[in-house]
Amino acid sequence: MKKIGFLSFGHWGTHPSYQARSAGDTLLQSIDLAVAAEELGIDGAYFRVHHYAAQLASPFPLLSAIGAKTNRIEIGTGVIDMRYENPLYMVEDAGAADLIAGGRLQLGISRGSPEQVIDGWRHFGYEPGPGQTDADMGREKALKFLQRLDGNGFAEPNPNPMFPNPPGLLRLEPHSPGLRERIWWGAGSNATAIWAAQNGMNLQSSTLKDDENGQPFHVQQAEQIRLYKQAWKEAGHSRAPRVSVSRSIFALVNDQDHYYFGHESDRSDQLGIIENKRTVFGRSYADEPDRLIQQLERDEAIKEADTLLLTIPNTLGVEYNVHVLSAILEHVAPALGWR
Repeated sequence: MKKIGFLSFGHWGTHPSYQARSAGDTLLQSIDLAVAAEELGIDGAYFRVHHYAAQLASPFPLLSAIGAKTNRIEIGTGVIDMRYENPLYMVEDAGAADLIAGGRLQLGISRGSPEQVIDGWRHFGYEPGPGQTDADMGREKALKFLQRLDGNGFAEPNPNPMFPNPPGLLRLEPHSPGLRERIWWGAGSNATAIWAAQNGMNLQSSTLKDDENGQPFHVQQAEQIRLYKQAWKEAGHSRAPRVSVSRSIFALVNDQDHYYFGHESDRSDQLGIIENKRTVFGRSYADEPDRLIQQLERDEAIKEADTLLLTIPNTLGVEYNVHVLSAILEHVAPALGWR
């Protein structure tokens, strides 16, 4: 395990135990947590993107703010739903955020998951083309986004521009060199993981995926990662890919940890139906450090990945989440081979 980051869902609400009670609370606490995580030695700060919900939705202002206040930590998403995006405008936003961060952006994108409203992307002005599904539209937009990240000119210049143009076709600005290699695809199936490899994207595999063979979640996820790596090799890409997996992991080291997460210690995988597909949800891990290490050492997908993203209870505030991350780094991460 080369890198460990946190993944925040960015919730807020009025529950009495919540420290994040508004959108402003969540945004500002996310910045503070990323700064504190960098000081701890955490490798990455990642954020979910969901629309029409009391959760983070517009990632680039947040990523830019974190980039301006930190120096080392990777900053990313897990994931941006491409069905809602204008891919060319997104190239400009991503380029600006990456330049502010000094080339630390790690953008996770995907065709998206079920949202809070029916066909929410329609309200953003987007419609699938003839014969397309919304998933097709999301993947098409992703490919257009990747194409324009390369920095090559494609737009015919105005012969009478307001400002002088350089020679040749024009590209989108600001351009951030290297960002194209730091795009990740959030894959929920083996087929989409293979598609991501063929198109030169890193792989993000979350805490759920299509149930494709009835095996435990971590076994299916490990198989997905191996198929991705094989497809990457067959595609002949010149660089090595990166793979992240997400997990809910809590080291129970004090009474507060036991109060919040002690009930998670005997959890197992769960099955459900998403978009008419049978889906397997990975278990949470919560136990005292020695037992936690033993459980995680049996997780085949963690062994296959190079990056572990720890889902955090962001509503419990910065101080408690710093404790959660510190406990993992101190008591668990070294046994997993981190650094």
